[in-house]
Formats: sequence, structure tokens, C-alpha cells
Amino acid sequence: MDKESNLIQLRKEKILDLKNSGVNLYPNDFKPSCSIKALKKTIEENPETLGEKGDEFFMAGRMMAVNIMGKSSFIRFKEGAEQLQVYIQKNMIGDDNYSLFKKLDIGDFIGVKGPLFQTKTGEWTLQAKEFRLLSKAMRSLPEKFHGIKDPEKRYRQRYLDLIMNEDTQNIFIKRSRIISTMRQFFEEKGFMEVETPMMQPVPGGAEATPFKTWHNALGMELFLRIAPELYLKRLVVGGFEKVFEINRNFRNEGISTRHNPEFTMVEFYQAYADYETLMDLTEEMFEIIVKKISGSTTIEYQGQSIHLNKGWRRISMIDSLEQIGGVDGKILNDPEALLTLAQKNNIPISKKDRHGKVLTKVFDALVEPKLIQPTFITGYPVEVSPLSRKTDLNPELTDRFELFIAGREIANGFSEINDPEDQQQRFLMQVRQRDEGNSEAHIMDSEYVEALEYGMPPTAGEGIGIDRLVMLLTDSPSIREVILFPHMKKISE
Repeated sequence: MDKESNLIQLRKEKILDLKNSGVNLYPNDFKPSCSIKALKKTIEENPETLGEKGDEFFMAGRMMAVNIMGKSSFIRFKEGAEQLQVYIQKNMIGDDNYSLFKKLDIGDFIGVKGPLFQTKTGEWTLQAKEFRLLSKAMRSLPEKFHGIKDPEKRYRQRYLDLIMNEDTQNIFIKRSRIISTMRQFFEEKGFMEVETPMMQPVPGGAEATPFKTWHNALGMELFLRIAPELYLKRLVVGGFEKVFEINRNFRNEGISTRHNPEFTMVEFYQAYADYETLMDLTEEMFEIIVKKISGSTTIEYQGQSIHLNKGWRRISMIDSLEQIGGVDGKILNDPEALLTLAQKNNIPISKKDRHGKVLTKVFDALVEPKLIQPTFITGYPVEVSPLSRKTDLNPELTDRFELFIAGREIANGFSEINDPEDQQQRFLMQVRQRDEGNSEAHIMDSEYVEALEYGMPPTAGEGIGIDRLVMLLTDSPSIREVILFPHMKKISE
């Protein structure tokens, strides 16, 4: 029997002994009067109400440390991210309760009642007048000194990670605040929050491989959405001219430090706006969020200072290839020379890739990693932008941008196609690419084209990767650090 199994067996024996002694291991009648966080606020704002003759509090939490000193003991217990010290005396809670307390383990949940006092070191501590066991833990927690260092274990058993690692808790507290601040920003700008289908008969809105499922009652194949875009734009057609959705998307792709098959985005659409309007809006929103979360517009990410105050660089893809990627501008319109450059830099190019696709792949390799400070890249080729409006001056390019920070894409936005015939032709171009072997190309969505035929106002839309934004604002190197339960390969039995 290994060490862990032996410890579990000892706990089971202790649990049986407590049950046989008539102890209720899992009662449900103890109600805390306040949280540790609220109590600390009282300590800060109204300390005069506290003291041994002051207010008494019902408090509950998980025991994280115990120091037994004969007939008295100190406990440190945890509720959420907060901890509180408790002083327990045998003559205060009675012999039976003190005997029960001494049989408990780190990880058990307890309830206590009493006033606060200050120890000789000045720490506010609850003097227990009553003591209850609220929930008995069968497994022991990892040792506090060692914690959980193995990322695999932290991700698979996130609950243990949250118990033992305060930094992990703080990441997800910040994540919640980021999303809350984002939602508030959109609402104050007059956007309406909506919900669109997560199972779709035609997957669209991005170039990606979808997950498939089957609906028995309808007798039809459905796809987990890769993006909500085409449904959100249907709502613009219907008259909801400023909409946003904080959404879960699913893409059947590889797992890496930047990719998880299930991820969170916000997508938003605004009528009578263009892609430049959304760049301004994005700068404003990011500045508000980072000030709320970090207290400054400058953050540290993986050893680099990044400045998120408004006024970000805006540069076309072509210019960025020359100025940042070091590519000779003379070869950018020469397909053969560009292919030679790609091969020289070990950039994988398919024989079926059109010129715009090759340009984009060269950009991904030579420019993207160098975009540390916030940068909008504009002027994407039509071949890689099947839903973006063509520019008025050059029909081979689109009114589209992608936002890069810390060498990775954070957002993608563009002026939308509202010409149904143009959209029909773009879909047909994507269908040809699928026939040529590009499994991620768009599927024809005739119902969406029909919606456009009823008329959609000039519109711009954008998607922002929330997981990547949280990575940035919490200095997290991997997307798994900011997703509570990232997908993991099944452990072989």
C-alpha cells in the first residue's frame, strides 16, 4: 500500500470511530454571520466595536494550520482567499468539544462562535466560545511547505491548486473582475448583451475545424460553435444595432500555451461604425480594464514592460513586413520570391496557398513575435478575410485589423460585408478552398446570405480573446493558468 492509500485508510478508520461515537460528520445547520473578508473590513473601519466584550461572530472555514498547546490551541482557518486565526481553550468550549477538536485534521471544515481580541503580536483573533465540526475531509491536503508544484496535478486537480496556492486564487479573482469590468463597459456604451446558439447546423465565423455532435430528436448533425459571429450579425439585421456576447467557443485544434479547444471570447457588433471606430473603442476599453485591475496602464508581462495607455501603433501588414519583419518590399508582390523567402525561413507553405495566404504566414513568422507593445495590424488580404469588407482603394485588401500584444494575437475586428452578393462570392471562394483540402475553410451558409439580402446597415465587429487578455493582465505564461479546468489528455490506466 502506498503512502497516500495508507493515509486514506487511517482517515477512514478515524471517521468510523467518530461515527461510532455519535459525532455528526456532515451537519448542515451552522450559518456564519459574516465572511472573513467582511470581518476584516470591520476591523479596519470599526475596531471600537470589537474586543472580548464586543460583538460575537459565527465564522466557518477550512482548517489550514493547528498549533495544540495542551489545554489551549491556535487554529488558522481559510474561507475563500481569506484566513483568520482562532484561539480555542478547553475550559471555554468544554471537554467533549475539545477532545473532538484534537481528533480533527488539517482540511476539515469547522464552525466557531465568539468575540475578537488582539494577541500580544497585535493579530486580531477569534476567541472560540462554541466549536462545531462542519465537514470531515477523508483525504489529506498537500504539505503547505511543498504545495503543488507539478503543473499537471495543478490543472487536473484545480480544487487542490485553489486551496493551496493563493496566486492561483488571485488569477481567477482577477479574471472575474476583468469580465465584469468588460460587461459594464459595453453596457455603459449602449450595447445589449445577448446569447446565440452554441450548437449550430452550419459552423461559421472563423476558419477552424469544428466539433460535431448529433441531435436525436431532430435527426441532424450539429456543430459546437467556432464563433457566434454570423448569428450576432443576424441580430444587427433584425434591428439590434449594438450587441455583445461573452461566449464559449470550441475548435478542434491542438493544445498549447496559447490554445485550448474550449475558450472564452467577447464578440461585439456596432451598426454605423467601421473598423477604425472599433480600434478606438478597444484602446479605451483596455485602458479602463487595466487601470481597474492593475492600478496603472503599464504592466509587467514575462519580464517585459507593456504600456496600455491609449495611442497604440497602427500599421498595415505590408508596411510591418518591411519595417518590422525586415522583408525587402520589392518581393512582397512577387509570388515566386516570396515563396523562396518562406522556404529560407522554414515557414510551411502549401502549394495551394494563394498569395495573400503566403503573405499572412510570412507575417506570422517574421513580424508577430516582435509585436510586444500594443499594435494594430491593418490591411489583411481578401483570401484570409472571408467576412471582411474590401477596402475602397484596393479590392485585394480588407478593412480589417488584428491586435497584437506581447507577441500574440489578442483581438480581430473588421468592417463587415453587408453586400449579399459579395458575401456569396466569398463563401464560394471558401468552398473551393475546402475542395482543395483546407478543412478549416468556411462552409457555405446560404441562410446567412439570405439574412443579408433583407439589408444590414454598415457595421463593424470584433472578437477579443478573454483567456489571452487574462494571461496578459495576470502575467501568466500559459492559457492553462487562466482556465479553471483546461482540457487534459486522459491518464492511461
